[in-house]
Amino acid sequence: MANTSSRAPRAAGAPRALLLAQVSNAIGDGAFYVSSALYFTRIVGLSAPQIGIGLTLAWAIGSVAGVPLGHLADRRGPRGTAVLLALTTAAAVGSFLLIRSFVPFLIAATVYATAQSGLAAARQALLAGLVSPAARTEVLARLQATLNGGLGVGAGIGGLALHAGTPTAYLSVFALDALSFLVCALVLRRLPLVPGTPATGGGEPRLLVLRDRPYALLTFLNALLLLRLPLLSLALPLWIVERTSAPGWVVSALFVLNTGAVMLFQVRTARAVTGLAEATRAVGRSGVIMLAACAVFAGTAAGLGPWTTVALLVLAAGLQVAAEMRHSAGSWQIGFDLAPADRIGQYQGFFGIGVPVARTLGPLLVTTLLVTWGVPGWLVLGGVFLAASAATRPAVRWAERTRAHPSGERRHGDPVGAR
Repeated sequence: MANTSSRAPRAAGAPRALLLAQVSNAIGDGAFYVSSALYFTRIVGLSAPQIGIGLTLAWAIGSVAGVPLGHLADRRGPRGTAVLLALTTAAAVGSFLLIRSFVPFLIAATVYATAQSGLAAARQALLAGLVSPAARTEVLARLQATLNGGLGVGAGIGGLALHAGTPTAYLSVFALDALSFLVCALVLRRLPLVPGTPATGGGEPRLLVLRDRPYALLTFLNALLLLRLPLLSLALPLWIVERTSAPGWVVSALFVLNTGAVMLFQVRTARAVTGLAEATRAVGRSGVIMLAACAVFAGTAAGLGPWTTVALLVLAAGLQVAAEMRHSAGSWQIGFDLAPADRIGQYQGFFGIGVPVARTLGPLLVTTLLVTWGVPGWLVLGGVFLAASAATRPAVRWAERTRAHPSGERRHGDPVGAR
């Protein structure tokens, strides 16, 4: 089967261009994430339930659409597909400027979420075509560090809009985010062309990933491990305010600790992950560390003094970000290494479903466990992380076996189970 990545040019400047596109998006999105909810409630007049329902539906549709859009990137070429989806995202963000009711909001949010999910898959396929396999995990680590830094800058800009509180300030944020995706499209357009791979005959299904049971299991396990995403943004703030004696400003301090640590140490952590063995080991360790973090978080409800509680929260947050960086590096390697070389887009689109699933269902699950159950909820959540990380190793071995030729030669392009 044709190998897309082997036919694509290796561009020395591709990582820098991908970083530029990433930081542009991150700044715009950071400002958008911080201010959009209040814009839609205070300026547009939507209710909080309308926003919640609309975004849940939008991301549910968008996450499913990521697979066929990733397949489109494989067949038509990831560069052109990524540019088109970046422009579509810019148009969706721009349309928010004109929205004054729920139905148009739902439509625009769905287009936005769909384009974002497809863009993520197409960019992964583009990276696979322009960056050698040995360098991909480190480049992804640099992209993640850049993302965190850009989101921090964007959040500061969004905070200024919140402080001003005027329609003009909010609309300026939306315009900035739309502009960031236009810049992204321009940067991606200047990258070398990565050719698509024509569909082969033989009766293979177009969306082979939907029949790849080991990869589906790994995607599910990855989604469970991604339940850490709503911890920092939602569960911890509620926990700190309602269940501990720590001052409220600790919420911001823990956020700064997390983003700063990722910026400084994600690349260093990723360098140790060079293959599937190291990746599964990193993911396994991340579950153990997350269990420890959850146990320490649970201990902050023990009626301790404010400063002792703050020290424990900082320790737990440090453990959490250490686990996060190991999980990220390991999951990137697993997601790429177990995808057929000519189907990177659709496989990454499927593997990426874990993020919107965790962000959509995670808040309800995590807040129920932690805010309602309290200390036992933290221990249950830590057990989920430990179990999912431990199950990753046998799942990876299963996936490797389904991709092995009887002679032992790896054949990523074979249908799952073909021997």
